[in-house]
Amino acid sequence: MSDKKAEYKTYHHPAGGWGAAAATAKVLLEQSVVTKGSRALLAMNQPGGFKCPSCAFPDADCKKTLEFCENGAKALAHEATKFRVTRDFFSKHTVSELMEQSDYWLEMQGRLTEPMRYDAATDKYVPCDWDTAFATIGKHLRSLESPHQAEFYTSGRTPNEAAFLYAIFIRAFGTNNFPDCSNMCHEPTSRGLPPAIGVGKGTVILEDFEHAEAIFVIGQNTGTNSPRMMTNLVEARKRGVPIVAVNPMPERALIRFTEPQDMIQMATFGSTPIASEFVHMKIGGDLAFLKGIMRVMFEREAKGETILDHEFIAKHTVGLDAIRDEVMTHDWPELVKASGLDEDQIRRCAEIYIRSRATMICYGMGLTQHQDGSRLLQQVANLLLLKGNFGKPGAGISPIRGHSNVQGDRTVGIDEKPTQEYLDQVRDVFGFEPPREHGHHTVESVEAMENGTAKVFIGMGGNFVRAIPDTERSYAAMSKLALTVGITTKLNRGHLVHGKEALILPVIARSEWIRTSAGEQFVTIEDSMSNVTASRGVLTPASEHLKPEVEIVCRMAMATLPDSKIPWASYIEDYNLIRDKIAAVYPEIYTDFNEKIKNPKGFHLDVPPRRLVWPTPNGKANFLLLPGLEVNAPVADPAMLRLATVRSHDQFNTTIYSYNDRYRGVYNDRMVLFMNEDDRKERNLEAGARVSLETITEDGVQRRVDGLTVLDYPMPRGSVAGYYPELNPLLPLEYYDKISGTPAAKSIPVRVLAA
Repeated sequence: MSDKKAEYKTYHHPAGGWGAAAATAKVLLEQSVVTKGSRALLAMNQPGGFKCPSCAFPDADCKKTLEFCENGAKALAHEATKFRVTRDFFSKHTVSELMEQSDYWLEMQGRLTEPMRYDAATDKYVPCDWDTAFATIGKHLRSLESPHQAEFYTSGRTPNEAAFLYAIFIRAFGTNNFPDCSNMCHEPTSRGLPPAIGVGKGTVILEDFEHAEAIFVIGQNTGTNSPRMMTNLVEARKRGVPIVAVNPMPERALIRFTEPQDMIQMATFGSTPIASEFVHMKIGGDLAFLKGIMRVMFEREAKGETILDHEFIAKHTVGLDAIRDEVMTHDWPELVKASGLDEDQIRRCAEIYIRSRATMICYGMGLTQHQDGSRLLQQVANLLLLKGNFGKPGAGISPIRGHSNVQGDRTVGIDEKPTQEYLDQVRDVFGFEPPREHGHHTVESVEAMENGTAKVFIGMGGNFVRAIPDTERSYAAMSKLALTVGITTKLNRGHLVHGKEALILPVIARSEWIRTSAGEQFVTIEDSMSNVTASRGVLTPASEHLKPEVEIVCRMAMATLPDSKIPWASYIEDYNLIRDKIAAVYPEIYTDFNEKIKNPKGFHLDVPPRRLVWPTPNGKANFLLLPGLEVNAPVADPAMLRLATVRSHDQFNTTIYSYNDRYRGVYNDRMVLFMNEDDRKERNLEAGARVSLETITEDGVQRRVDGLTVLDYPMPRGSVAGYYPELNPLLPLEYYDKISGTPAAKSIPVRVLAA
C-alpha cells in the first residue's frame, strides 16, 4: 500500500471543477507527458482522432474543443507515459518478487516494450521474438485433445476489427469458450433484456438527454465511472428536468457538479445541484423501490385515474395483468423494509415518473451485480413499459457500460452463447462449420481450470485474474494451466499468476498510430449507445516491437490453423477487408460499413425497440415476473451486512492510478470499510478501528480480508462498501446470477470482526 500516512477527511467541494483540472495536470506531470499528453488530449474523442481508452459513454457530438474528462485524461496519461518496462527490468526481478508488489506499483512501471516468455529455471521473464511466441501458441493449441480445453478472454479495450477476427479464429479452431469482461459487469443486460424487449442493449441515444422530462440514475457512480455524462445531466438539470439518483452511497458528482469546461462556472467557483431526489436505498433494495413505484401507479389506476399508457400497452406488450397482481401482493410495510426507504419518498419518486411524458432510466453495476441481476433489469423494463417509455425522444433504458468497446465486442461475435443465425452467417461467409454448443463464461472458465479440463488461457487485454472472484482460489486455478498468454500494454497481476509456460505480448495502444504496407489503418469502437465511430491513433508507438491487436490475432490463427483458407495475412495489412467481412456477417446492422464509417460522427446501429419493433419470439415487449422483493439469497445470520465492492475515483477497472479517493475523502489508503455509524456502534467498534471482513457462506471455506480501517460514512443500515479488487477474495466463485453468470459483487454477505 501507500508509503504515505493515510488520511480521511470529508470532501466538501463540488465534483469536477478545479479539483478535476488539478488532477488532470497532476497525472500528466507524474507520467512526464505534459506536452505529448496535452496534444493527444486535443485529439481524443474528436473526428479524425482516437476514442478514449476509458469509459464507453458517447461523444457529445463533437461540440467541444476538449471532449474528455478527468478519468479519460488519467487513462491517456498512463497509456502515453514515458516509463518503460524493458528486458532489463525483467532481468532484475523474479516473478515471485514482482508478486509482492502492489497493483499500483506494477501499473506505474510503464509500457511493455517487447514480447517476453516465462523461464521457469530463473523464475523470470526473458525476451522472446514474435515468431517464437506465435509458434508456441500454435503448438499448445494444436496439441490439445479438444478445442474446448482452451479459454479465450476479451477485454473491452479490444476494437471491433480485432474482436471480430478473434471470434472467427476461435470458432475456426473449434470452440465458443469466450469468457469476457462483460461477464463480470453488464452481462445481465445482454441476457436479461432480450426476453423483455428483444435486444441486450440500451435503447437511448445521446440526443435523448435533450428531450427527457425525467432521468433516473440507479446504481451508477456517474462522476467516477462515466464523467462525461455529467455534462448531459448538468444541461438537463438547468432545464428543470428532475434527476432521481438511487444509490446506497451518496456520490459527490450526483449531488453537486462543476463543469471544468464552463469558464464562467469555474471562474466564479459555481456549481450545479444534480439530484432533485437522492434515494438512499439499502443494498439490494432496488426491486422493492421499483415495485413501490409500480404499486403507486396501480393504486391510482384502481381509483379511476389514467396513469398507464394503455394504448401503448395494448399494442406492444403482453403480461401486464400478472405484473399488476404480483406487485399488489406487497403491502407498504414490506416495501419500506425491503428497500430501506420511507413510503413518502417512494411516492415522491413515483409522482416524478408519472408526470413525465418521457423518462430515461440509466443504470450501472449497482443493478447488474446481484444474484438476480438479469431479472432485476427486467423490472426496470416493466416500469418503462407501463408509461410507454420506448420509441420516443427522451425515453428508454440506458445501461451505462464500463470499458470503451465492451458492447462492440459482443456485437461482433465475442459471445459464449452465439445465436444460430450468427453461426449460419459465419459458415456462409467464411466457409467452415462453427461449433454450435455453448462455451464457457468467466465463472465456468475458472471452474474448468480448477478441474483440469482447461489447459490454455489467452487474454486479449485486461487483467483477468485480478478481476475475477474468489482470488485465492482463482490464482490456484490459473497456475494449473499449461500456457497463459497476456496481450496487453502494461504489466499487471495477470502476468505474474501464470501457467507452466507464459507469454507477454505487448500491443499498440488506442492512442498510437497503426501503419501497414497498405497505409495508415484505423479501428472502430461502439459506445454504450450503439454509435460506431472510427479511432485513429496520433502518437508514435511506445516501442518499435509492438504489434496491433489485429496482427496478433491473425498471426495466432496462422500458427494454429496452417491449413486455414481464411486470408489472415491480407487482414493484417488492410482493415477495410475486415470491415467488409463484418458487413457480410451482420448485413442488417453493418451494411456498407466502410462507407458509413467515413462520416466523422460515425453511425448508429439499428436498435429495433427504438422503432417500436420487438425482436422477441412473440414479437411483443414482455412484462416479466420476478416474485418477491429480494434479489439475493436470504442469510439467516443476524450479524450479516451486505458488502458492495466499488471503485475509487483514482481507478479504472483493476487499474489503480493512486491510493486516493478524493470525493469520498480517502487519501493514501485503499484498505478501508465504509460503514454506517450505528452499525459500527452496535458492534462496539471505534471510529477508525482496524477490522476484518469474513464472508458468510455454507461451503465450509473461510474467506477473510484483514487490515481494514472502519470509516463512518452515510451508508444505509445493514450496508457496507469497500474497494475492488482488494475485496474480491470475499466473493465466492459460485455467488453469481445464474442467467448471466455475473458475480454478485454488490451484495456479498459478510460479518465484521474486530482485529
